[in-house]
Amino acid sequence: MSRVDTQEELNAVIRQHSELLAAQLHSQRESLFPPDASKSMRKFTSGEAAALLGVNDSYLRKLHLDGKGPSPEVSSGNRRHYSAEDIHNLRILLEKTARKAGDYLPGRRAGDHLQIIGVMNFKGGSGKTTSSAHLAQRLALKGYRVLAIDLDPQASLTALHGVQPEFDLLDGGTLYDAIRYEHPVPITEVIRKTYIPNLDLIPGNLELMEFEHETPRALSRGNAGLFFFRVKEALAQVDERYDVVVIDCPPQLGFLTMSALSAATGVLVTIHPEMLDVMSMSQFLRMTADLMDVIADSGADMSHDWMRYLLTRYEPTDAPQNRIVAFLRTMYGDKVLNAPMLKSTAISDAGLTKQTLYEVERSAFTRTTYDRAIESLNAVNDEIAQLIQMTWGR
Repeated sequence: MSRVDTQEELNAVIRQHSELLAAQLHSQRESLFPPDASKSMRKFTSGEAAALLGVNDSYLRKLHLDGKGPSPEVSSGNRRHYSAEDIHNLRILLEKTARKAGDYLPGRRAGDHLQIIGVMNFKGGSGKTTSSAHLAQRLALKGYRVLAIDLDPQASLTALHGVQPEFDLLDGGTLYDAIRYEHPVPITEVIRKTYIPNLDLIPGNLELMEFEHETPRALSRGNAGLFFFRVKEALAQVDERYDVVVIDCPPQLGFLTMSALSAATGVLVTIHPEMLDVMSMSQFLRMTADLMDVIADSGADMSHDWMRYLLTRYEPTDAPQNRIVAFLRTMYGDKVLNAPMLKSTAISDAGLTKQTLYEVERSAFTRTTYDRAIESLNAVNDEIAQLIQMTWGR
């Protein structure tokens, strides 16, 4: 058998395996989210709703008894459950009688600029997509208007939000459509509503790689312009619609990442505290600095409101990890977020059904496992929310 035949057979096998896997994933989605294979957000207990709103559970009960705001679902045990939409409507109601603006709707006010957070690292397994998804959802549940952008061709953030690229994005629909060099579409055409109020999504798929391939050709023809502004210019079209944009960047320093860096007002670098990952991050930071210098020399403003390192998949009982964490905190100081994202079976198990921990029922895990994981996620995401508020001068 010739080498050409062997290669053709290999290509056929790879293509067949890809199609089989896509079909199985589609079948799994239909079984998990019937009847229309679309996701929906779970209901929240009255305690969870009160915590998200920052009020006492007894106050929510009083609002319900007084007939104010949305009516929760009441179970046979007289337990109240609120949908994400109910919580959003309660925010609007409570904001009207709040002592000061922003107590319940914490987003932008006059003069505040859009916060664009680039979540990045080019080492696989650093928790980049997990961090992006939970950050976007937590901010939306806390009342921010959020746009999540999947800029990673592997499209894991997209899959977590119920969109399967192989089936749902056959005719485009990614950010590539809005930033391509020929016939770009308005960014509004690729924005999708999600099942969480206040959270919109621009999904990703392999088509994003076209930007990596087209940019060198456009540069050689002299018609690429300032290519690194393309993400920023696209987002400017919807500046007033959102408070925060969360970009899940590709795991490499290519043209997509450079354009995202140019658009970002905040940069979040995920770090798994293992020696090989830290060594890899050293190269990542060196390359990032070099690229930012090149972009700045071309006339771009590469200053950011903030940059932070997020420790991910952290195991407090792991002595080598603790030594690396201490080393990083000594070296980078307050650039390392105080709250680490703990390694948890709850987060990984939720991912098996293409859900975040905010979407799964608490009853799916032991109370200790769930509470430990959710407290860790909330601490990380609320610390980032504080950074956003500080940037706005609050």
